Amino acid sequence: MRLPFFKKKTKKQRYTVAFYNLENLFDPERNVNILDKDFTPNGVKKWTVEKYQRKLQKLAKTIYRIGDEEHPYPPALIGVAEAENNSVLKALLDTDPLDDVDYGFVHFDSPDERGIDTGLIYRRRFFKLLHAEPLALLVDNVGGVRDTTRDILYVKGELNKELVHVFVNHWPSRRDGGVETEYKRVIAAKEIVQRIEGIKTEELDPNIIVMGDFNDDPSSLSIQTLKEEAGLFNPMETLHIPNSRGSSVYGNKWNMFDQILVSNSFFNYEKNTHSFDKADIYDHKSLREKKGKYKGTPYRTFVSDKYLGGYSDHFPVYAMLTFNS
Repeated sequence: MRLPFFKKKTKKQRYTVAFYNLENLFDPERNVNILDKDFTPNGVKKWTVEKYQRKLQKLAKTIYRIGDEEHPYPPALIGVAEAENNSVLKALLDTDPLDDVDYGFVHFDSPDERGIDTGLIYRRRFFKLLHAEPLALLVDNVGGVRDTTRDILYVKGELNKELVHVFVNHWPSRRDGGVETEYKRVIAAKEIVQRIEGIKTEELDPNIIVMGDFNDDPSSLSIQTLKEEAGLFNPMETLHIPNSRGSSVYGNKWNMFDQILVSNSFFNYEKNTHSFDKADIYDHKSLREKKGKYKGTPYRTFVSDKYLGGYSDHFPVYAMLTFNS
């Protein structure tokens, strides 16, 4: 059944910018160039076409609704993480109700061994794509061997004819320990700072949006480095309550790894520009575990190799922009 557009009357021209870690959006086909064997019908997760399509349906409905309590229309921009390839993003956008929205997307294959990449989905009606490229994140493991982690996706475009620069991230994981791997995420932060400095040599007061799963909280050194050295505002700082609210859970602690930071230019309120309005976590009850030990936490697709049939192990996050007409 197709979801209706709820056309409420709104005084403001609002646009939702979102980020969503899709939790291993793999197709069921084997790709010998990446480590995706687990996500095949014969793999340990028994990932079938039926399960894949069920996940696409859940994700499509969620993306469509992000921020719907603030604004009745689907997001204008959605950064995503953990997408295997172009085909899964195309399949996602071809799934009801997203198939009724004028979405396009940007994606590049990254050197990540598992093949999980970042991407940017955008509404063609509001966003004109001007340039996109993957920015290699060159970090080494402790032993000196390169960590083949995800690229940073850089996209330049016009949102309602206003020039914006978007960086979509999925920074190196904490698999080998948060403290032990912190230096990798600080390097990622400094890479973006350097890119923003380059943009500032060509533009006065550019509009910057940095979003992603940073595998660090707002208070972490990497995010503080990004915020301070690039001159960004992080609305996610006030949303994170470690014992009760965040975008994902590890152990009994809520993390706020999913964040959207914006440049101070989004506070200028000039005509024909966008201004920051508010930000939030889209933690709707439909995306939560309904009962048991993990009640209230993200309703995941998998816990280890056990199939739960949920959405993702992360909640989406979003920022609301107002167009000053």
